[in-house]
Amino acid sequence: MPGSGAVKLVFLGTAAAQPTPSRSMSCTCLVAGGEIIVFDAGEGAQTAYMRSGLGWNKDARIFVTHMHGDHCLGIIGLVQTMAMKGRAKPLEIFGPRGIEEFVSSNMRMLNFRPPFQVSVRRVRSGERVRGERYSISACAADHGVEALSYRFDEDARPGRFHRDRAEALGIPEGPLWGALQRGRSVEHAGREFSPRDVMDPQRPGISVGISGDTRPSDRLRDFFRGCDALVFDSTFADDRVERAALTRHSTASEAGKLAREAGVKRLLLTHFSARYPDVGLLRGQAGRFHGDVTAAEDLLEVELRHDS
Repeated sequence: MPGSGAVKLVFLGTAAAQPTPSRSMSCTCLVAGGEIIVFDAGEGAQTAYMRSGLGWNKDARIFVTHMHGDHCLGIIGLVQTMAMKGRAKPLEIFGPRGIEEFVSSNMRMLNFRPPFQVSVRRVRSGERVRGERYSISACAADHGVEALSYRFDEDARPGRFHRDRAEALGIPEGPLWGALQRGRSVEHAGREFSPRDVMDPQRPGISVGISGDTRPSDRLRDFFRGCDALVFDSTFADDRVERAALTRHSTASEAGKLAREAGVKRLLLTHFSARYPDVGLLRGQAGRFHGDVTAAEDLLEVELRHDS
C-alpha cells in the first residue's frame, strides 16, 4: 500500500494481443488509500494479481476499456479467484457497451455465483464515476470499436493548517481546529472564523490517465491535460506507424508527442507488441518528445506522491 499522501500504480500485465514469457495480458491497478482500482483484466489476470500481493478483500472496482479479449477475458477468472480467497466485500465492474452481457452470460454458463455482490454497469464517454475522495471520468478512445480511456482525479486536499494563526486569533485547540481543517466555519467568543483565516488554499490531488488501446487524438490530449502520470498505448515502434494506424494503436513516438502536448508530468508506456523483447527502443523513441518516460514491466510499482 502507498504511504500517506500517495497513489500507487501496479502493472500486472503489459503485453499486447498475446502473452510472452515475461509479460502478461493488459491489467493495471491503481491503489488509492485502501481501495484498488483495476483497469482491464486480460486472461490470467488473477495469476498476476496473486503475485502482486495486493490483497483479495479490499474495496475494489474494475474499469474495462474495451471488449477485446486481451483486456476482458480475465474478469471472470479474477472474480472466481476472489471468491476462492474468501472475498466478502462487493465488487463493481464498469465498461463500454457489452460489459453487462459479457459478465452475466459467462457467470450463467459457468453456473458461478460469487458469495459477494457483483454489480456491472455500462459507462459512456463523458460520464464520471464518483468514489471516496476521487472521481474517474471516461472519454471515447479511437480503437475501431467502442472503447474508453479513463482519468482518475483525486479530490483536492485541504491547504496547510497554520496553528500560529489560530492561536493568534484566540481559537482554542480542539474541536474548533478540527472543524476548520475539515472546511467548516466556526464561532468563538462572539466571532466567526472561516478556514481561510487559518489555512492555505486547497492543494490539487493526484491525477492519472489510462489510455487503453487507442490512436492519439486531440480529444485525448485535452482529456489527459495536466495529469501527473499517463499510462499510454505504445504497441509499435516508429517503423510500424502504418500498422499502428491500421489496427488503431499508437507508436511510442506518438505517445510521447501526446504526453508532451498534454503537459503530463510522467509518461508510462505499456501494451507492447511481442515483436519487442527489448522495449528500450520504444522508450527511446518516446523520450525524444517527453523528458520523463518509463517503459512498464510486469509487477512494476510506481508511487506518485504529492508535491507537498
